[in-house]
Amino acid sequence: MHTSLPAYLEESERIGGSAISMKQMDWDGNTLWEYRNKRMHHDFVHLPNGNYLTLLIEGLPDGMTAKVQGGNWAEEDPEVMWGDKVIELTPSGEIVWEWNSWEHLDLETDVICPLEGRKEWTHINSLSLTTDGDMLMSFRQTRFIGIVDRKSGNFKWKWGKGEIPHQHNPTWLDNGKILIYDNGPHRIRKTAFSRVIEVDPATKEFGWTYQADPLVGFFSVGISGAQRLPNGNTLICEGVHGRMFEVTEGGEVVWEYINPFFAEGRYGRSNGTFRAYRYAPDYPGLQGKSLRSNSYRELNDLINAGLPASEGGILEVVVGILENSDKLDAEEAKQ
Repeated sequence: MHTSLPAYLEESERIGGSAISMKQMDWDGNTLWEYRNKRMHHDFVHLPNGNYLTLLIEGLPDGMTAKVQGGNWAEEDPEVMWGDKVIELTPSGEIVWEWNSWEHLDLETDVICPLEGRKEWTHINSLSLTTDGDMLMSFRQTRFIGIVDRKSGNFKWKWGKGEIPHQHNPTWLDNGKILIYDNGPHRIRKTAFSRVIEVDPATKEFGWTYQADPLVGFFSVGISGAQRLPNGNTLICEGVHGRMFEVTEGGEVVWEYINPFFAEGRYGRSNGTFRAYRYAPDYPGLQGKSLRSNSYRELNDLINAGLPASEGGILEVVVGILENSDKLDAEEAKQ
């Protein structure tokens, strides 16, 4: 969830999507494992071997910043531009592998959008794996997605320039296609609108697509994502507006939810939501846990009544709801 900048993030190197800690927590909020790095951002993958992949920013090598093309040049541009890297780390925090994006990018073709700044070259905003274990990533500044061979570090596939302006959250589907949230700002000679698309990496042809009618009825300038559900429907997160909805293959909206929590952030006072996932009731991590939807049915009314999302406001109400839910669980356990 996109919220006001916590005090602890003041330590971090600031780009959109910055973080400083990756944690594993139990149901009660206790930290079971943590890795801290002030240059982490956006995303991570928990590998089958127990290790983690995550994204970092790092200054480009000497002399490279001036060679990167594109972007909106300004006097306040940093002398050294940020580049993206991926690291693999063990649960003990040891870095056992790394991939430096600048060693595999093309200075002639991987050009920054002319309407974006030059603080960073690529701004990778998503990291996941294909069924072959290769890295599937979204490069926002340079407007493409890519598949990187983890053994060689080389790109196996790149696509998107001129097709998907400032996209997010590409994921590999069981049908061998890639699902992408195409945010759609800075479209060339077209109005700005968002869409969710399937792309066949073998042919680069579009498959299933969702967009609104009219086009401007569905648009998020940043963040956002999409998840293909087991029933064939697609869960979409229209991030900037905090809207999550499920659509059928035919484009019918069959479920919708608006994030009721607002806080100050990069978009002003916003309910922006970076990404959303759906977990089925039989998900192993939810077994034996209290999921009392009725405990929260008054939440939206409280927020709409003007309670702020801060200490003494809606957060205090939520704490009270959770404490009451815990008491009900304890009473049920005695019966």
